[in-house]
Amino acid sequence: MKKTLIFLALLTLSGGLAAGYQASLTPVTLVVDGQTTLMHTHQESVGAFLLDAGLTVHPEDLVEPSADHPLTPGMTVRLTHARPIVIRADGQEWRLRTMATDTDQILSAVGLALNPDDHVALEERVGADGESVLQMTVQRAVPVTLHEDGQTIPLRTTAATVGAALREAGITLYLADRVQPDQGQPLSAGMHIYLDRSRPVTVQVDGRTVRTRTHRQTVGEVLADLGVVLIGADYTRPAPETPLGENTTIEVVRVSERFLIQQEPIPYEIVWQPDPEMEIDNQRLIQEGAAGVLERRVRVHYENGQEVSRTVENEFVLVPPTNKIYGYGTQIVVRTLDTPEGPVEYWRVIRMLATSYSASTAGTPRSASWYGHTAGGCQMGNGIVAVSNLVPWKSYVYVPGYGIGYACDRGSGIRGRRIDLGYADEDLVLWYRWVNVYLLTPVPPADQIDYVIE
Repeated sequence: MKKTLIFLALLTLSGGLAAGYQASLTPVTLVVDGQTTLMHTHQESVGAFLLDAGLTVHPEDLVEPSADHPLTPGMTVRLTHARPIVIRADGQEWRLRTMATDTDQILSAVGLALNPDDHVALEERVGADGESVLQMTVQRAVPVTLHEDGQTIPLRTTAATVGAALREAGITLYLADRVQPDQGQPLSAGMHIYLDRSRPVTVQVDGRTVRTRTHRQTVGEVLADLGVVLIGADYTRPAPETPLGENTTIEVVRVSERFLIQQEPIPYEIVWQPDPEMEIDNQRLIQEGAAGVLERRVRVHYENGQEVSRTVENEFVLVPPTNKIYGYGTQIVVRTLDTPEGPVEYWRVIRMLATSYSASTAGTPRSASWYGHTAGGCQMGNGIVAVSNLVPWKSYVYVPGYGIGYACDRGSGIRGRRIDLGYADEDLVLWYRWVNVYLLTPVPPADQIDYVIE
């Protein structure tokens, strides 16, 4: 029991000492590179506090307040580390720490200055102690001369090769452009670069559009490079010998031809052939007609598959037509017809449409001097008829129901199978019917007879 009381007494004393120690610590807010931590310390100065916190402070680092400043409860201590930097330039290397952020300020700290077109490459690396180090590499621009299309262009560049220098200068190179020295050649100060530009050319061929660039001088040379061959009558626009210009478009026109054989019928003709053995107004078919065949050979010209022209090369009668031949009778047979007025002799009968007229219905004004007279000079009246050329002029006809008429008149409306029967005004009988008209003897001469009546 006595031992237990002694142990409790010692424990109480120890707890009191610990509580007193904690109560004597100074509270401090520590901000390191923007990171805030609340800490307690028995140190009396800022420098001792940072050392006690296990922080390394370099001369270039920024400490606020200063390292010798005494600590007070509730104080805020700020530590901003200077950045470690490695500078490589002009074959040398510098290592430093700095609070500066501007490139020119950092370089000037070691006595370096940038010339126009110099380039600074920045790279973050982790040092052996795990600290992040900024590596700055100064790439000095060197003078080179570019020769392009007869122009001399001075350049300053930090590129390592010829090709990189051209790209850095914003110069677009095409596959066919020529560069001397080669694009992969390392760049050196004072180097001369020669750029021989190719020309852009567009070729339209076989339904395709090919865009390329070339150093060739003529249209034909470009086509030869592309393996485009002109066959037969093929041609180009412009012609193969034409010099190239800027952005020349070459059209290859493919020419082809084919021949068409065309046939068309040749109509046959109808031929009338006199037959003295057959009586007039009779006809017979002597030979049937057949159409012939006209054949022509046509050359069709195509350009790029489209028809351009057609030319008839030749044409000939492949099968001649066969005329259709009719025979018509020319034999005159005189016959006798018994009529109420007595027998009459006739040599032909024609079916005609009979009409009638008189002096007052003929359309001639009464005041006209020829009123009442016919075209043949006859006095208008019964027995006078107007006829077409089917009836011989001033011959006699017989019309059943009318009687004998004298063909002594013509009329503008009397054509073909028409006859107009004349009357005196007081005897006018109206006709309009088909009748047989008998042509009376004598028979007129053969040259006055129309043997074929339509």
